[in-house]
Amino acid sequence: MSQPLDVLGGISAEQFLAEYWQKKPLLVRNALPEIAGMLEPNDVMELALDENITARLIKQKDRDPNQWSVKTSPLLKADFQKMPKLWTLLIQAVDHYSFDLAELWKKFPFIPQWRRDDIMVSYAPQGGSVGKHFDFYDVFLVQGHGHRRWQLGQMCDADTDFIAGQPLKLLPEMEVHFDEVLAPGDLLYVPPGLSHYGVAEDDCLTFSFGFRMPNVPDMMDRICDKFSENDLLKNPLLDIVRSQQSSMGQMTQNELEYLKAKIFEQLQNSTVIEDAIVSLMSEPKYPENIPEAEAIGTGDLEEALEQGYLLMLEPASRLLYTDQDGELLFWANGESICISEQFAPHLKKLADGQAIALNETLFDQDILEDIAQLMNESVLMLLPADSEE
Repeated sequence: MSQPLDVLGGISAEQFLAEYWQKKPLLVRNALPEIAGMLEPNDVMELALDENITARLIKQKDRDPNQWSVKTSPLLKADFQKMPKLWTLLIQAVDHYSFDLAELWKKFPFIPQWRRDDIMVSYAPQGGSVGKHFDFYDVFLVQGHGHRRWQLGQMCDADTDFIAGQPLKLLPEMEVHFDEVLAPGDLLYVPPGLSHYGVAEDDCLTFSFGFRMPNVPDMMDRICDKFSENDLLKNPLLDIVRSQQSSMGQMTQNELEYLKAKIFEQLQNSTVIEDAIVSLMSEPKYPENIPEAEAIGTGDLEEALEQGYLLMLEPASRLLYTDQDGELLFWANGESICISEQFAPHLKKLADGQAIALNETLFDQDILEDIAQLMNESVLMLLPADSEE
C-alpha cells in the first residue's frame, strides 16, 4: 500500500482512486502551501497581453449580471478599460510559462502524464465568477492568492440543459450540497459532471489542474490516419462474396458482413492501434507554446558537460512511452521517435518527470546525438542545475 500523500489530506493514492476519483469531491486544507505567491494578479494581467497566450475575458453586465460576454485572445489593453464590477480572466497552460508551476504536476504522481490537460489560472476581483457550470474532466482547484467561495451541486451529463442565449454553458440552477471558502494552498477535487460555482471573496487567483480522457471519435480519426498511410490498404478488396445474383439496388447481408470483417481484421493490428493512440495522447495541446529551438550539436553538449546543466522535458511538450516486454518505445509531440538503446532508460526518467544531470554518465556519442536531436525538436531542454531549487 502506498504512503499517505499531503496533497490528498493524508490518504493514500489507492484510497483516493478507489473512493473519490470520478466519484465524489475532496477538500484538503493547505494541500499545496508552496503555490501561494507563485503568481500575483499583476503577473496574470501581464500574461494576458502576451500574443501567444490562450485567454478569455469574461464579463457580467452591471445592470444585469445575468447577461455575460466573452472575449477570447488575443487580448489588448483596451479590453480592460471601462470594466464592469464583475469579471474574470482565464489563462490556459500557465505551466508552460512557469517552471515552478510545472513542477507541481509531480504532486499528482498517481495520475499519468498522458491524462494531463493543463494548469489554468483564473483571476477575479471580489464577486467575479464564471457562473454555475460543470466540466467533463477531472480538476483539482487550488487557491493561489486571495479567497474563493466554492459551492458544489448535482451531477450533470450530456443531456443537462443550459441557459439559452449565453456565450457560456451555464446551469439554470444548482442544488447546493457543499459550501466552503478556500484560502491560499487549499485544494478542492471536483470529479467530471459535478456542478460547481466559484465566486471570488476578494482579489483572487485559482489554479485548475485539469486531467482529461480522450474521446472515441478523436481516437478513431487518428487510427484512420494511420491506416491511410499504408498504400497496400488503398487497393480495392477482392470480391469473394458474389456467388449469386442479387437485386440491383440491394446490398446483401453477406456483403455487409464481409466488408465489416475486413475492417475488424485491420482493427486487430495492435501495433497500428497502439501507435495511433499513443501518438494522439502525446500531442501537445498548445503547440504554439513550444519554443523554437536554437540549433545544437553534440559538440555543444560536450562543452556543457562540465558546466552543471540539468536535462529536462520542455514544459509545453509531451513525451510518452510504452513498455512492451522490456522494450521501451517512445512518442513525443504526436510522433514516434527512434533513439539508441543506451539512452532509453534515461529518456524514460525524463518522461516520468525527472530531471537528469548532463554529466559523464551521458558521455556517449549515440546518447549525445539523441539528446541533440530531441533538443532541436524542442522536446528536451537544458536548465542550469542551480535553478532547480
